[in-house]
Amino acid sequence: MTKVNIKYLAAQLNMAPSTVSRALNDSYEISPATKQKVLALAKELNYQPNPYARSLRAHSSKTIGVIIPERINNFFAQVIDGLESVTQEFGYHLLVYNSHEDVEQEKKIVSYLLGGRVDAIVMSVSSQTSSTDHLTQVQSQGIPIIFFDRIAHDIPTTKFITNDFESGYEGTKHLIEQGCAKIFFLLLSKEVTIGKERLKGYLKAVNDAGLDFSEDWIVSCSQDEQRNLEFFKKFLFPLDRPDGILSSVEKLAITAYHAIMQTRLSIPKDIKLVSFSNMKIADLLNPPMTTISQPAHEIGLQCGNLLMKRLQKRNQQNFQNELKVIPSSLHVRKSSLANYK
Repeated sequence: MTKVNIKYLAAQLNMAPSTVSRALNDSYEISPATKQKVLALAKELNYQPNPYARSLRAHSSKTIGVIIPERINNFFAQVIDGLESVTQEFGYHLLVYNSHEDVEQEKKIVSYLLGGRVDAIVMSVSSQTSSTDHLTQVQSQGIPIIFFDRIAHDIPTTKFITNDFESGYEGTKHLIEQGCAKIFFLLLSKEVTIGKERLKGYLKAVNDAGLDFSEDWIVSCSQDEQRNLEFFKKFLFPLDRPDGILSSVEKLAITAYHAIMQTRLSIPKDIKLVSFSNMKIADLLNPPMTTISQPAHEIGLQCGNLLMKRLQKRNQQNFQNELKVIPSSLHVRKSSLANYK
């Protein structure tokens, strides 16, 4: 079956392909009569334009590459929703890639996207990302890149973050105000910027309160949920167990819930818990979990708005090298309250 394309239409109409193309794009250079002939034949032959070929001619893929470290975290899903709500209005679609917290996988994804498959990249780096050599190549090839949440400080571009230091401080202070004197901090990675800032806030609050701090209060966890579960149960069994936990990420808090249940302890009677989390069902947990929620959807919106402004003006310079801080919110629920029965 003959493939109906612009060249085929042009041959049938005895016109130049460029004339047919301009007619299909409603160019002012083409007369109404010629446009009518072209459109009539295109409709008769069920001609479907090739959007990919059109984007190549315009030097645009109409695609934004999004790289996230994990899919199970509600935060990233909400950022993507916010980003997509803006980009769709401009005819862009998202290609979402998951690095699975693996820097080698992250490098492969970036390498793939460098082939001109996307107009820009929005990303949050993996917990293993320390060197950013693979990310400097993005800008060197003229592809705009912006970061959110987990950022690469040494890449000169706009980065969207939240007030992790202040939030870590407030979450810890809240536990102290509820009577906690031995608060463990659950940390996934010391390489990730958000973990570092949240830890700094926790340490300052502990120091300001004059608690008898010990280094083993900082619990470095792995990506393996079962391994974390067994590890948590070990420090929950002794009588000198912690009376409070601040989890730097959502999935560690869920594992902590399981560990506390399996050791037959009670939240918040025996252990009070606060976590950084955008979980929409935090109210449905037993007991409901106190969370520090990041403005995920707003971060996505602002990323999208900035990208669209940049991509609509292709002669514009790289994004300004700046940090945009959008504050998080502490939502107090029963998991951290002293007077809960």
